Amino acid sequence: MPEGDSIHHAARRIGRVVLGGPLDRVVTPSPRTAPRGWDRRLAGREVVALDPRGKHLLIRFDDGLVLHSHLRMTGSWRVRPAPGGTGPDLAVTARPGAPARRGAGRGGRPYSARTWLVLGRGEQDVLQIGGPFLELRTSAQVAGDPRLAALGPDLCAEAFDADRAVARLRQDDPTRPVGDALLDQRSVAGIGNVWKSEGCFAAAIDPWRPLGRTTDDELHAILAAVRPGIRRCAVEGTHLRPKHVYGKQGRPCPRCGTTIRSAAMGDDNRTTSWCPGCQR
Repeated sequence: MPEGDSIHHAARRIGRVVLGGPLDRVVTPSPRTAPRGWDRRLAGREVVALDPRGKHLLIRFDDGLVLHSHLRMTGSWRVRPAPGGTGPDLAVTARPGAPARRGAGRGGRPYSARTWLVLGRGEQDVLQIGGPFLELRTSAQVAGDPRLAALGPDLCAEAFDADRAVARLRQDDPTRPVGDALLDQRSVAGIGNVWKSEGCFAAAIDPWRPLGRTTDDELHAILAAVRPGIRRCAVEGTHLRPKHVYGKQGRPCPRCGTTIRSAAMGDDNRTTSWCPGCQR
């Protein structure tokens, strides 16, 4: 699943294509979206804002309609040349640290049936591929969406209220491991497996420690460790994420030399990496 920095970075990449004037192309190649008539409803419309919220992305149009996307584990946003275009083929994917892919060449590539939606301006297209959740909604429907209303403070946003995030964490089950609690988007939005593991490592806190035995200062330390990096990745790309422990199981800890471990955590069995030597 993409983390908050993936979605914020995707919004920046997408915005370079779709902002600044009416759309030239709206295509729904997938049999899942073709019957919905989005191509007719969005034809000639103008994107006026891209609004990333945690792991959600809202694309707002000039008539009040909003595309609401959540990539979950399988979706991706891509920017590539339109048919007949000559620009580079750039990928914005759900895979942490995935590099941009090039080589579409003149004329681009045909749209696949896994492409839910194409928004095009000039010589470039924005494609939503394989996304399990993509809905065209009204502004009122989005404003009343309980999933969005329940989101905690967004670590990638310009304004972030750490005290509010800690207060929300305190409302969680005190026996829940702190690493698992950090993934709850109702407490703090944007953290996924990578930033959970790396934040706990940076603050030298065992992600398996129960939330009730983790002090407010320690929770603040985790959030403070994550925020500068996740904000930078939101702008410059997820290839800049730290890689001290995540995915390094079996290797020596760069801080103390103890062998790094990795295990599934929580009801969703989300991968967690940590050093049992220096994270207490």
